[in-house]
Amino acid sequence: MAIPRFRDHRGWPLLANSFRPFFLLGAIQAGIAILVWLPVFYGELQLTSAFAPRDWHVHEMLYGFLPAIITGFLFTAIPNWTGRLPIQGTPLLAFVTVWIAGRLCVTFSATITWWAAMLVDASFLALVVFAAFREIAAGRNWRNLPVVLLAFILLAGNVAFHLEAHFAGLADISVRVGIAVVVLLISLIGGRIIPSFTRNWLVRENPGRLPAPFGRFDMIVIAAGALALLGWIVAPDNLGTGIALAAAGLLHLVRLARWAGDRTTRERLLLILHVGYAFVPLGFLINAAAAFALVPPSAGVHAWMVGAAGIMTLAVMTRASLGHTGRQLTASVATQLIYAAIITAAVSRVCAALDSVPSMALLHVAALAWVVAFFGFALVYGPLLFGERPRPMVQEALRPS
Repeated sequence: MAIPRFRDHRGWPLLANSFRPFFLLGAIQAGIAILVWLPVFYGELQLTSAFAPRDWHVHEMLYGFLPAIITGFLFTAIPNWTGRLPIQGTPLLAFVTVWIAGRLCVTFSATITWWAAMLVDASFLALVVFAAFREIAAGRNWRNLPVVLLAFILLAGNVAFHLEAHFAGLADISVRVGIAVVVLLISLIGGRIIPSFTRNWLVRENPGRLPAPFGRFDMIVIAAGALALLGWIVAPDNLGTGIALAAAGLLHLVRLARWAGDRTTRERLLLILHVGYAFVPLGFLINAAAAFALVPPSAGVHAWMVGAAGIMTLAVMTRASLGHTGRQLTASVATQLIYAAIITAAVSRVCAALDSVPSMALLHVAALAWVVAFFGFALVYGPLLFGERPRPMVQEALRPS
């Protein structure tokens, strides 16, 4: 394990660490995008985007909000992986500016043309991939290269989204590509940090059964999931795809059961990681049922996007924000309310897709809970992210043992 290096930052505290601006702005954008989407969905608001309304909603969640959180995580974790200095100050501001420009260009792409919006929007992930690869190569940390490769595929999916939406009228395959990358990132990164953090806490606070460490079984599960997702991208309605998705879902359930999550109920900051990961196998199983025409496809998609991605992002954002600003790694009452809101959003959104009778009411519950969760993070953690960085107390936040 490389020894992380630190550099004093005397400028604006928000630019002292990569997680600060990207977690904060990503949370605000996630809330605003849903607040805008509801009136657009009901025809009460018209966008100036070249995307169809549904595509704008999907894109801003999948290729807008999530890349910000992924970047905040990557640029904070890479110094721990490589021992190199972090990106901060003016270079970090440049990344943030390009991300914001992408959000504006996509939203007003009908005015500035779709291809100009694509160039600006895609340039953010291109810069992130280049910077991440440069740091990993310089630090010879090839073990974490798959994370950068997945970020590159996400970049390709974003470009394909713009092209597909323009030439085909509606994005389809590129949506599944992006979702598959997100699921694989959660499977890969979550599979390392969740059992590691769980083990560290259990050894200190609740001795007994410990989680299984990352090993050959985890590699088999990730590979099975990747193959099933590849089939889902190409032929989501195929019966063979359904079988592969079901098998991957069961394997992920076994993997989750090996992490001793049932022994973490006393610490919600840790328990939420297990809850978020549970939506990964749930998404596989629901999408398997959709392949057999038993449930609507959107149910599985939202299990992954609102459940796995939504919960896991907030779990990592809260933990990293506390740990990397020297605070104690424990969930306050406000943090637990944020977790309750995002779980409510996930369950409500999946149920809305499964049952058409109360779907409108459940959609409103899901949207409100999502906004409360992410605006709640911005309100509770905003002062922490804007504040001066104290002497580090916790180094576990993004660095598994």
